[in-house]
Amino acid sequence: MNRYACATLLTLMCLLPGCGRAEKGTIGVSVLTLTNPFFKVIADNLRAEAAKHGYDIILVSGDRDAKKQSDQIDDFIVKGVSAIVLNPCDSLSVGPAIRRANEAGIPVFTNDIKCQAEDVEVVCHIATDNYQGGRLAGQAMVKLLGEAGGEVAILHFPQAESCQMRVKGFTEVLDEHNAATPSGLIEIVATLDGGGARNEGFNAAKDAVEANPDLAAIFAINDPSGLGAHAALEAVGKSDQIKIIAFDGQLIGKQAILEGKIACDPIQFPDRMGRKTMEMIIKHFNGEEVPSEMLIPSELYYREDAEQDPELKTKAA
Repeated sequence: MNRYACATLLTLMCLLPGCGRAEKGTIGVSVLTLTNPFFKVIADNLRAEAAKHGYDIILVSGDRDAKKQSDQIDDFIVKGVSAIVLNPCDSLSVGPAIRRANEAGIPVFTNDIKCQAEDVEVVCHIATDNYQGGRLAGQAMVKLLGEAGGEVAILHFPQAESCQMRVKGFTEVLDEHNAATPSGLIEIVATLDGGGARNEGFNAAKDAVEANPDLAAIFAINDPSGLGAHAALEAVGKSDQIKIIAFDGQLIGKQAILEGKIACDPIQFPDRMGRKTMEMIIKHFNGEEVPSEMLIPSELYYREDAEQDPELKTKAA
């Protein structure tokens, strides 16, 4: 018996009553990275919702490594999981692995980061409306810089479709502002890959400041890179001069907004994302019609919101 047949037989045996596993099946989940709390919140809520319906979860971290995630998908296929959920580490290169899951008859769902590869079947993509959130960030930047305008740097993570949409919405608003306003122009002077991580955000922000001494503000595509940017500004004594708008609304980001390190965030709702993903999986299993995409609007979150946030009050207590 080959390893695929053995794995399938083992999976079927483990689904029998009394084996200590969920009765209905197992769902394989590969997230972008578990070092970012945002993806853990998605996974934790997906797991809790799955348990309500009798499904187990195999959770792994892709660690922002497209090859590693591809191998994880292959492992899910060998295990004969009932469905696969992904935050793609690379929106394009994940395509061949998803095609292999399609050929194995395993439904694939994505959340937060969309697959952009052609000739693949993703049942449903559940995510923040990142384009709308990017436009909110742009509107907040226009308000933040006011009549003076100024130079802006973007800390991007271009490998992810979600970040591409955030930057698209952000830059469109600035373009609209500049077209309508003869003075107070806002100029994007640098777009750097901040890796969506604190250390890489630090290095990218440091490079941006060194190359652009008159920089007025930074738009970071998530909280970790935004906090890395703040640390870089502190290191060069420019944390008062250069303002930061980030994206996410993680607890660390909300705390940074409360402390004045970040001006504001368009916030996401990863708890809803996790629950909605499982809801779409169950509907698909039940033969119900499932939309190809489900977008959850983001909301701007300022210091006054942080001051009233029960999550931060609980942490302080």
